[in-house]
Amino acid sequence: MSFLDCMSCGFGAVILLFMIINAQVRVAHDKDPTNPRSETNKIELEIFEGRKNLILAKNTLEELRDDTVTTDGQIAQIVALIKELKEELAKHDQDTIAEITHINDLQSDIKKLEEEKKRLMAMAADPEAEGSKVRSFVGQGDRQYLTGLKVGGKRVLFLIDNSASMLGKKLVNIIRRRNMSDADKLRSVKWRQAVASVDWLTAQLPADSQFQMYTFNSSATPVLEGTDKVWLNVDDGNHLEQALRNLRRSVPQNGTNMAAAYRVISSMMPRPDNVIILVDGLPTMDDSGSSKRTISGRDRQRLHSNAIREIPSGIPVNVLLYPMEGDYGAPLAYWMLAYQTGGSFMSVSKDWP
Repeated sequence: MSFLDCMSCGFGAVILLFMIINAQVRVAHDKDPTNPRSETNKIELEIFEGRKNLILAKNTLEELRDDTVTTDGQIAQIVALIKELKEELAKHDQDTIAEITHINDLQSDIKKLEEEKKRLMAMAADPEAEGSKVRSFVGQGDRQYLTGLKVGGKRVLFLIDNSASMLGKKLVNIIRRRNMSDADKLRSVKWRQAVASVDWLTAQLPADSQFQMYTFNSSATPVLEGTDKVWLNVDDGNHLEQALRNLRRSVPQNGTNMAAAYRVISSMMPRPDNVIILVDGLPTMDDSGSSKRTISGRDRQRLHSNAIREIPSGIPVNVLLYPMEGDYGAPLAYWMLAYQTGGSFMSVSKDWP
């Protein structure tokens, strides 16, 4: 082998060794984990993913907070509704018990009134009673009247409501007639019916009895002038006729002061043994008067409760109640007054007497 061949083989072996070593270095360089660029990319990717997850978490937290607020509001509404329903249920239970008690009391009162009605019908059937009347009163068709009112007694006191409300049954008609002339007021159907009722009642008085007649509105005044606190004899027909004539000319006006009317009962000496009241509603004023244009039903009930304290005990009070729009508490209040005093109560129909 020549020297040149040996040199060529040795040079080729060096080149081959260099290529092998260089390839291994490049592979090792590409796989080097300490490469800064690769680590940066990895960290940036992790940061991006973290920010995305953080934004998602914040959005989820806001939604949860909104849901919590909405839920709290709904819970508060439900709690308030439950409380309101419990209160209504308790009130309903109380009202039901009170209504049952009231119905039982009314049934008991009805039985007592039926017994009283039978007793009065037996008294009305007495043939001697008709011959003791001083005056006569004949209605349309010569009708037989049955009221249950206790018209008898030794001393009978009539108290007749002469307030402005006696001008009509409805408020609008009362206001309209209140501004009319006195002649128009006297032609009011309701007032004429009240006068006719007094005419019928006086025709039932026993001949040996005494009577007195007062009208009342804001104050109480005797129908016959100069007879204040004086008993008049029924058998003197002039007194009754003159009283009825004066009553027909008495013009309804002003408010209703029941305390003034009831005070007449205790002022009479000797006191009456029978009182007949013709009225259309609860009082609207007392002795102090009032500057208010309207009055509530509760205030009228209060005035009624204060007024009945003026009535002496042991005297029966008979009530004839005429219709009045809106005064729903009057029938029960006056029925209780008649019942507690041993008198009678009648709601007057449009064709009586």
